Amino acid sequence: MKHIVWIASGAAAALVAAGAITYAVADGDDSAAKVPAADSADAGFARDMAVHHQQAVEMSYIVRDRTDDEDVRRLAYDIAQTQANQRGMMIGWLDLWALPKVSSDAPMTWMGMGDMASGKDGSLMPGMATNTELEKLGKLSGKEAEIFYLQLMTDHHKGGIHMARGCVSKCTVGVEKKLAQGMVAGQESEIQLMTGMLKERGATPR
Repeated sequence: MKHIVWIASGAAAALVAAGAITYAVADGDDSAAKVPAADSADAGFARDMAVHHQQAVEMSYIVRDRTDDEDVRRLAYDIAQTQANQRGMMIGWLDLWALPKVSSDAPMTWMGMGDMASGKDGSLMPGMATNTELEKLGKLSGKEAEIFYLQLMTDHHKGGIHMARGCVSKCTVGVEKKLAQGMVAGQESEIQLMTGMLKERGATPR
């Protein structure tokens, strides 16, 4: 329970940080004032991570309806709120930059890894669950739903961390790089938490 409280506190901090970042962009921060190109890493990361985050939000709300376990429900709610907030920021930046929210390029092209985005069964980027897996999660309940969600979200976070590190390396907008760095730290911490929760349920990451 202590871990869950810590994560929830982290979400509150993330919301405060989000407000500061949004303010920096709106206030004309030097690093944010430079509008990136449509094919830049900054734009590509914002577009791709917005899609990646949306699935995490979806999975989190699915599992909240499939279990009564308070720890899993709190974690799922925290992930959903944090990633929905971050997604809104990234879409907001694209609007601010007057850039399209979709691209004809394959996902992760901005990382030089467009060939990894097979899109097979709805899994558009590494770590994303397939349509079949999402359907399965929606049919499970109790402990089985908890384990499958924790496994799916661990994979999801690993893929997200890979993309966020790509932004830290390639993005040029300062506030976006800071957001990506925060994603890496936050999701690595949640992976550790979820590994422990899986162990408590007699399971391991996939």
